[in-house]
Amino acid sequence: MLTRNLLIAAGFVLLNSCATSPTGRTQFIYMPDNQVDQMGLQAFDSMKSKNPVSRNSRVNQFAQCVAYAITQQTGGQWEVVVFEDETLNAFALPGNKIGVHTGLINLVDNADQLAAVVGHEVGHVLSRHSNERLSQETAVSTGLAMVQAVTQPQTAMGQTALGLLGVGAQYGVILPYSRIHETEADTIGLDLMARAGFDPRQSINLWLKMDKAAQGGQPIEFMSTHPSHASRIDNLQQSMNRALQIQQQAWNQGRQPRCSK
Repeated sequence: MLTRNLLIAAGFVLLNSCATSPTGRTQFIYMPDNQVDQMGLQAFDSMKSKNPVSRNSRVNQFAQCVAYAITQQTGGQWEVVVFEDETLNAFALPGNKIGVHTGLINLVDNADQLAAVVGHEVGHVLSRHSNERLSQETAVSTGLAMVQAVTQPQTAMGQTALGLLGVGAQYGVILPYSRIHETEADTIGLDLMARAGFDPRQSINLWLKMDKAAQGGQPIEFMSTHPSHASRIDNLQQSMNRALQIQQQAWNQGRQPRCSK
């Protein structure tokens, strides 16, 4: 009888945990979005208190111009912070938080290339990938513990929680997104940057620059948790014609970002 009740309960959870991503993929989403957002907010506050934040007005204006052009296509209020860190990295967290490292800003040639990374990271948030990973990795009994653990990154559970959110590498724990998540974020990110009026072709140039920097021995935290540049470029090229059409529509509607580096 107990086994039967457990099976019924498990079936109820599964039936009420099905969701659909922006690309139409079926997802298992168990945790409440407000809890995952709270984890993102706590993680971001912790990072701002423990990592140096750039006070360079030019750098901040550039990053914010790019990020806000992207997030205007998603809605909501987003916070953008530039961290003084030479690793080539950017990230977005549940709760509408975006972090950009100065190392990445120094690497890119133009706003379009930065938009490729920011669009990709925002794509993870829009697809609820953090929630999906947390839902897959945590049970009902540990869900609340994970939410609380994000405020204690020095603990094993805290490191796991941050890794599932997508910022674990900051604390020495790298839990990569799956290839499905990465491809989905690439697709959404390319669409976002094109809708904002950025040149989607620059996403290819960005990954070529990333590859060259990696061969030169530069610390690339972003690529350490992502699949190979070759497969990524191939996927982006397959969607390029559609993205260029979206960009042209954006230009026709007056969306042409002018973000000076």
